[in-house]
Amino acid sequence: MPDRDDAAALDLREVMPGDPAAQTASARYFAEIDARFPGGFDPGAPDQVGTFVVAVHEGEPVAYGGVRALSVELGEIKRMWVAPAWRGTGLGSRMLSHLEGLAARLGHDRVVLDTNGTLTEAIAMYESKGYTRIERYNDNPYAEAFFAKDLHAS
Repeated sequence: MPDRDDAAALDLREVMPGDPAAQTASARYFAEIDARFPGGFDPGAPDQVGTFVVAVHEGEPVAYGGVRALSVELGEIKRMWVAPAWRGTGLGSRMLSHLEGLAARLGHDRVVLDTNGTLTEAIAMYESKGYTRIERYNDNPYAEAFFAKDLHAS
């Protein structure tokens, strides 16, 4: 079972959406939420826009997420996932912080994200990391909770 030291040692690397590790991670993410969401999940067309980040352990992706621009100032965190065996190690928080840093480097002052109410652990993490609930900002039919965070707040 991985621990916090294992999670801290993982390299988080930026990849293109077509990267094999990104494709494997997104397939695992989609399979998990399809099983968890009432009524399942249809991912639609593959993500082709944005910058994605993957963490790999022993050749297998164990965390994934991305940032895409909604405007010059506003970025959106998308598809954040941590493999079940790695949950509770701090990898989710580390990935979220990394994605926020990536959004800031891309010039975004603020990030938004959406999630399904079934993902209670994700909602708890977002709230613990300073995200505030906002009104719906997109037409994602699976999204039930919407959050934002200012990246340059002191």
